[in-house]
Amino acid sequence: MSIFSKLNFKDQAFRLREDAILDATTSILASKGFDLMTMDDVANLIGISKPSLYKHFKSKEDLVGAAMIRLLDGASLQLESFPSEYSAKEKLSALLEWALRVRLDGGLPFLPSTSNAVREMLMRNLTYVGRVIKLNSKLEKLVIAAQKAGDLSRTLSPDVILFSYYARSCDPAVDYLQKFSKMSTDEIVENMLRVCFQGLEDAV
Repeated sequence: MSIFSKLNFKDQAFRLREDAILDATTSILASKGFDLMTMDDVANLIGISKPSLYKHFKSKEDLVGAAMIRLLDGASLQLESFPSEYSAKEKLSALLEWALRVRLDGGLPFLPSTSNAVREMLMRNLTYVGRVIKLNSKLEKLVIAAQKAGDLSRTLSPDVILFSYYARSCDPAVDYLQKFSKMSTDEIVENMLRVCFQGLEDAV
């Protein structure tokens, strides 16, 4: 085996471990939140030493930032995967469905909505901010296109629609429905999408 092959294998192993670290971080964030999560929690969950963890991420802030960046990248990739024949509203609906399913599976913590300190910490991460701006721009264009097509209200500001759309992905109703209702994941997702795009009234 050549030196290049060995290095390539090491790089792959490094990335796999990093993915495992981010998976563990996402899981702990979803259950404990940022303030209660520790680097020890992450290391213990995946069975590595804390010094090994610090080889990948030098602080809890860097680790959480990387986890959130990966989630944003996942959303962007999901958006790009939708068929070109989807309307703007269909793309918005399909992306929200993806986000809700990921969240119900414990993989989508919404840290920016939890505290000012967390928001400020993420805002200092320029890579994270760049990803947020890029995804927000794509979604804003979809909202405006859906309004022009008559699929979303033209009397509402695009900002109102966009931020209401974001709110649906971190709506605490999702958690309550999962914990206390007898609804399946599919039923929760279906009803949350209906609330988002049709409101609380029956269609006439």
